[in-house]
Amino acid sequence: MRKTIFDLLGRKGKLPVSMLTAYDFHTAQTIDEAGIDMILVGDSLGNVMLGYENTLAVTVEDMIHHGKAVCRGAKQAFVVIDMPFMSYQASVEDAVRNAGRIMKETNCQAVKLEGGLEYADRIRAIVQAGIPVVAHIGLTPQSVNTLGGYKVQGKSLEKAQKLLADAKSVEMAGAFAITLECVPAALAKLITSQTNALTIGIGAGNGCDGQVLVYQDMLGYTNGYTPKFVKKYADLHSVMLEAFKQYKQECEDRIFPEDNRTYEINEEVLQELFQPELVY
Repeated sequence: MRKTIFDLLGRKGKLPVSMLTAYDFHTAQTIDEAGIDMILVGDSLGNVMLGYENTLAVTVEDMIHHGKAVCRGAKQAFVVIDMPFMSYQASVEDAVRNAGRIMKETNCQAVKLEGGLEYADRIRAIVQAGIPVVAHIGLTPQSVNTLGGYKVQGKSLEKAQKLLADAKSVEMAGAFAITLECVPAALAKLITSQTNALTIGIGAGNGCDGQVLVYQDMLGYTNGYTPKFVKKYADLHSVMLEAFKQYKQECEDRIFPEDNRTYEINEEVLQELFQPELVY
């Protein structure tokens, strides 16, 4: 049975929720097999799948394309899909229309959008349309140019108060969960205690109701910059690199494919192929 909002909310203050990103069918299947509670089809696919510098170029069509694949692969995990940059910022109408497209065309269970008080009206309208919403406050990558980079949020009194207000606003608007990104651990724990929504941390300490990571980061799948909050549970980049190098060498040395990986032809057929052509 697929997990529901009520299953997840029932874990608040009891058993933390696990969440990972996925962008394709096979990864979603594997994450699902591991029993991970939630899958996020993040607009981080712009960075880790499409090679963009940031998430701003990701489109609704990109999210739907990858979201469909993930939803076909995940049978038990609760799937959330990001609303990309400018799919909801311009108007409430845009927000509802694009959220509806994403849910209808992918069969996901919720959408996620960045921003606090400023976008509470979008959250409210989307929820009223029957679409569950996960809010996202703290470091919001779609606002990277406004924030001046990827920095920890809420360290000053004023900014900490703003995050508390944002959390309360998005909860009142109907968000059942709130992603807290790059927020001091003590502040994230305080926000968690003051909201009935499920808090999901990424770089926000273990006092949240759950955790999320980009799966490429936690698997060591890339060889680029790794955020401080990421724990690498594997080193797939090194494993893949060595395998690719070995394959290249065996191709050049004619070691691969070995005889037991090839197909045979009947010797009589082969001899016939080498018979000289009859000349009349």
